[in-house]
Amino acid sequence: MKYVLWLVGVPVALVAIFGIVQTAASERVEVIQLHTTNPAGAEKITRLWIVDHEGFQYLRGEQGSGWFTRIHDNGEFLLTRQGTTESYNFEIKPDKIGIINQLMQQKYTWGDTFFETMLGSREQSKAIELHPVSPQ
Repeated sequence: MKYVLWLVGVPVALVAIFGIVQTAASERVEVIQLHTTNPAGAEKITRLWIVDHEGFQYLRGEQGSGWFTRIHDNGEFLLTRQGTTESYNFEIKPDKIGIINQLMQQKYTWGDTFFETMLGSREQSKAIELHPVSPQ
């Protein structure tokens, strides 16, 4: 019986520790909320990292991720940062991914390294430059 408890307890403990590290890595520095709409019209909120560079805000994303697909399909979306929600559209900036990766690493430090180790290289990531949409 003691061995069965060990066989169950050790994997459960490892999963719990991994979950704690993942949460600490992703939530300990600034996280924004991206509000998008899925094809059925339901709102989806995604928590993401953000950096500022040369007067613009940038997200980093992968084509094929759910939130990236939704902003691409919708064109305009809401973003909440520091308690303020504003409407944005975006432009992909392939020439900026190097500096955006560096800024993400500087801002999110070991958290960025953790996710790169777990998910793989950032080579396919896109630098997503945000443009505020003026109210009509």
